[in-house]
Amino acid sequence: MGRLVDGEWHDEWYDTASTGGKFVRDTSKFRNWITADGRAGPSGEGGFQAATGRYHLYVALACPWAHRTLIFRQLKGLVDHIGVSVVHPDMMSDGWEFRTDYPGATGDLLYGVPYARDIYLKADPGISGRVTVPILWDRERETIVSNESAEIIRMFNKAFDGITGNGDDYYPAAYRDEIEAVNARIYDTVNNGVYKAGFATSQDAYEKAVYPLFESLDWLEARLADRRYLIGDTITEADWRLFTTLVRFDKVYHLHFKCNRRRIVDYPNLWGYLRELYQWPGVARTVDFDHIVRHYHYSHDTVNPHRIIPINPVPDFTAPHGRESIAV
Repeated sequence: MGRLVDGEWHDEWYDTASTGGKFVRDTSKFRNWITADGRAGPSGEGGFQAATGRYHLYVALACPWAHRTLIFRQLKGLVDHIGVSVVHPDMMSDGWEFRTDYPGATGDLLYGVPYARDIYLKADPGISGRVTVPILWDRERETIVSNESAEIIRMFNKAFDGITGNGDDYYPAAYRDEIEAVNARIYDTVNNGVYKAGFATSQDAYEKAVYPLFESLDWLEARLADRRYLIGDTITEADWRLFTTLVRFDKVYHLHFKCNRRRIVDYPNLWGYLRELYQWPGVARTVDFDHIVRHYHYSHDTVNPHRIIPINPVPDFTAPHGRESIAV
């Protein structure tokens, strides 16, 4: 997992020595917004109007942040409007690669370049920062619209409604304050919490991440006892943001990131809730367990130096979930 410094590639892992063993995630560099009329969004500049075929997603099927965008592309009927290129699951010294020698990896379908960093450099030849996915690319202006998944899913939620006719709203105005509060805790202690535990290089940093992680999972288990979704009887972006971590938990984070106090299958409410979301129309096809397991265990040699791929349990995500009876 390297980084670009003034447009030059450096094969550098995260510097946990300077942070007391803590993993600190970089902030996203591109924060423009696609809007229905092309006006500027909450950040960045304007000029990115919703249109069929204009935008392209670069994703890793293993990455939970990229996975969010693939789910919203399905939920909002955008499959025929926004193309996708999928990187190889192995992220080695050159970062994400556009190789095609692995099932599901497509290569770069726009330019045929070998590395994801080439897309960043095409947008800004002098850029500095981590090369992450997802990348939302504008084919017309040949630049990156955004590499912030939380904002991309909100663009997908509303910007294309006039084109697709899909008015489903996963960020309804009436629930936004509650969604933001739930998102904040889940992001810090669960979505990013598994990484803070897994990439910690000191006992103290690990424990400061792993205990809050399980406190939040216990909180979520209790919350889902008397409500079908995180915000009551309405499914929202908060559920889908949590889903991409939960679906990876037992196969990757429990073992590989030492988040092993309990598995998701040990939480009756969370496990039923996870199965329901997995069974939501179109969602299962966005989940690729082969890419997920392969990427984490093969790419992170600081965590798994021998790159042994575990055989893992095989939970049945298609079993009846029983969540229909949950009353709010």
